[in-house]
Amino acid sequence: MSYVLPEPAVRPTAEPDAVYLIASGDLREAANVAAWPTQAAMEASVVAAFERLGRRVVRANPVDPERGHGFVSSQRMGLDVFTRIPTEAPLVVAEAVWQYSHHVLAGLRDHRGPILTVANFVGDWPGLVGLLGLNAGLTKMGKDYSTLWSVDFTDDWFFDGLRSWLDTGVIRHDADHVRDLPDLPDSPETDLGSAVARTLRTDKAIIGVFDEGCMGMYNAVFDDELVNPLGIYKERLSQSALWAEMQRVPDDEADAVRRFVEERGFVFRFGDEESSDLTPAQVRWQCKMYIAALRIADDFGLDAVGIQYQQGLKDICPASDFAEGLLNDQDRPPVTSRDGSRILREGLALPHFNEADEGVAVDALVTNRVWTAMGLDPATTLHDIRWGEEFDGDFVWVLEISGSIPPSHVDGGYAGAEGWRQDPVYFPLGGATIRAVSRPGEIVWSRVYIAEGSLHLDIGRGTAVRLPEAETERRWNATNPEWPMMHLITHGVSRDQLMARHKANHMNVVYAPDAATADKALIAKASAFQALGVAVHLVGDVTI
Repeated sequence: MSYVLPEPAVRPTAEPDAVYLIASGDLREAANVAAWPTQAAMEASVVAAFERLGRRVVRANPVDPERGHGFVSSQRMGLDVFTRIPTEAPLVVAEAVWQYSHHVLAGLRDHRGPILTVANFVGDWPGLVGLLGLNAGLTKMGKDYSTLWSVDFTDDWFFDGLRSWLDTGVIRHDADHVRDLPDLPDSPETDLGSAVARTLRTDKAIIGVFDEGCMGMYNAVFDDELVNPLGIYKERLSQSALWAEMQRVPDDEADAVRRFVEERGFVFRFGDEESSDLTPAQVRWQCKMYIAALRIADDFGLDAVGIQYQQGLKDICPASDFAEGLLNDQDRPPVTSRDGSRILREGLALPHFNEADEGVAVDALVTNRVWTAMGLDPATTLHDIRWGEEFDGDFVWVLEISGSIPPSHVDGGYAGAEGWRQDPVYFPLGGATIRAVSRPGEIVWSRVYIAEGSLHLDIGRGTAVRLPEAETERRWNATNPEWPMMHLITHGVSRDQLMARHKANHMNVVYAPDAATADKALIAKASAFQALGVAVHLVGDVTI
C-alpha cells in the first residue's frame, strides 16, 4: 500500500543583506484600514534607516489594495506569511498600532534568526501599547528578541541600537534601575504582607474571567499551574452569560445607576445619531452590564472579575468600560441581589481587570487586600502605557485606558468626569467612557508578568501630576480625547528604561495619601508577593 506523504512548506533562502519585515495588525478591519497611513509612514522611515546602514528591507507580505492595508490580520494569515520568510533571516516586526500578538507569535516561536520589534514613539495610534504587548508575549514564551522605538527614526540612540542588532543580533538596554527585592527587616509592613499571603493561600480566592485571550494578549493568560499555588483559582465564564443576565435587569434599576452618578456631578455628552454619538440607550445597557456583573460575581463568590468585551460583546452591546470603572470604586451605585433582600458588596470595590488581563487580576487582588488592611482606598486603574513627552524638565507619561477608571482616581471625583462616546472604529455600538484626568498624588505602579515559566512582579513609585489645561488638551488630542488619562512621572525610571523593561501593555496603579504611606504600602505589597513565591523586582527609586 502506498500513501501520499504530506510535505511541509519549503522556506525560501534568505537574500544577501536582506532584512525581512512584517506588521501585526488588529482583528478589526475598520481599525486596520484607518491606521494604515500611519503604519505605512512609519515603515517608510524604518526602511530608510536600514538602507542608510546598507541593508535592504523585504516586506514578507505585500500591501493588499482591496483590503486597504498590509497588516497581518489573523493567526491563519500569520502562519501563511511565515512560510515566505527564511527561517534564519533577520526579522523586524514593525508596529505603529495596537496589534493582536497571536497573529504572529506562532511564526515567531519557530523563527531562528534575530528578531527585532520596533515602534514609533508617538501618541496618535497605540503602537507603543502594541509593541509592549508583543514583547510581553515573546517574554512569556521564552523567545529571544530585541526592541527599539523612535520618534522619527533618525536619532543617534536608535541608530546605535540598529547597528548593534545588525552586527550581533542583540541590543542591550540599560537595566541599572532594576534590583531584586532584598531580604527585608521585620516591620509592621512586612508582617502585613506575610499575613495577606498566608490568608490568600489558606482561604483561597476566585477570579471570574469572562472569556480568556482578549485582543490577542497571549501575555495576559496565566495558567492555573502558576496562579493556583498563590491560592488564586479561576471561574471561567462566558460573555454570553453576561449578556443573558443583562437582559434580566429591569430598565428602572439601570436608570437608577445613571441617576446615582449624575447626582454626583457626572455628565454624559449625548447626541442623536446612534452610529456616531453617545445615546441614553447605550448608557442604559452599560448600567445593566454593571448590575449583571455584580450579580454574577455574587453567584460564584468571585473576588475579582474581568470582562473581555472585545471580539464578542462589541458586536451585540455597548462598551464595557463605564461599568468597569464603577466596579473598581468603593463609592459606587448600590446593587441589590435579584430578590432585593441585600446590597451586594456594600461599600466595597469589586476589583475589575480590563480586557481579562490576568496579570492585573493577580495584582489587583493582592493590592486590594493590602490597601484595605492599611485602611487605604484600594481602587486600582489598569492603564495602557500610551506615550509621553518632556514637560518642564520632567518626562511625563501619558497613561490611558479606554474608559475604566474608578471615580476616586479622578481629579474632582464623579464631578470631574464626563461620558464621551467610544470611537466607532473600535466600538461599533458605542457606550460611554469615563473621560477624566487622574488626580495628582503619590502612586505605586506595578506589573505581574510571566518570564522563564514563573511569575514576576515589577513594582515602583510614581507621582501623578496636574499639568496646565492647555497641555492636557494637547496630549488628549494627540491620543484619544474620549479616554481617561494620567500624567505620570515615574521615580528614577527614564523613558527608555521603562520601555525596555516593562513586560506588558498594561500598568496597574493605586494611590496613597502621601509619599511616606506609599513607600510603606509598597513594602507591604512587595512582601506579600515575595511570601507568595513571586520573584519581586524593585524598579527605579524605591525607599526600603
